[in-house]
Amino acid sequence: MLRPYFSSSAKVWDDISWVYGIEDAGYAGWEIVGDGNYKLDRPECFRRIEEVITSTNLGITVHAPYGDLNLATLNDPIWHESIRQICTCIEYASRITDRVTIHPGYLSPLGKLMPQKVWELQKEALHQIGKFAVEHSVLACLENMIGIKEFLCRLPEELLGMTEGIEGIGMTFDFGHANTIGKVNDFLPRVGRASHLHIHDNHGMSDEHLALGDGTINWETVGKKISSDYSGVIVIEGRSIEEAKKSMTVYRKWFA
Repeated sequence: MLRPYFSSSAKVWDDISWVYGIEDAGYAGWEIVGDGNYKLDRPECFRRIEEVITSTNLGITVHAPYGDLNLATLNDPIWHESIRQICTCIEYASRITDRVTIHPGYLSPLGKLMPQKVWELQKEALHQIGKFAVEHSVLACLENMIGIKEFLCRLPEELLGMTEGIEGIGMTFDFGHANTIGKVNDFLPRVGRASHLHIHDNHGMSDEHLALGDGTINWETVGKKISSDYSGVIVIEGRSIEEAKKSMTVYRKWFA
């Protein structure tokens, strides 16, 4: 059974009161973007989040912070710090969920000179994160990235190859991201292997995070395939509660 959640990275600096509109818009849960006012390791932030959770019926998943982090950097102190911040997020998230989405790293100007080493560092980072996730009963789900050539794991084959066989590591398929590289139809046949899903719309050129139906993704095709092959949480990402409501109309039409 699909469970629609809503998430908004555009709201990380807003007052938390907006979250109460998620349930009113018909969603079963909230994916917390663990940044800005929602950094889980800040006691005052975590307290506010817990207040919302206890006063609603929202289920919870978490998106780990990613700004200025790089799990594939050749800069050793930054590499270790990136792993530390992801693991810290997992530690706190484990109190409220068992799913955390994480971003892969990217090729820095120096990394472009040693691409094989970059991929190896990403793999080693996942082994460390996966071990930590298992210890905290969490599945850390690596997400496919947008159409910027420096990002790792844009293609389904890259995402599958990077995560295969690593305990504690799953996959988040993001169909909005896939559309920015024209690969929605390549991810769809593999959707049953995903541990978590993100959906949002765009025009295939950039990561616009539009409401469903406002871009070029064929939601009839996507919705029917996901509904037949996947069960679990599906996070609709957007910029506002108004867009959440608009997306929910399309979701109810095409997702069983």
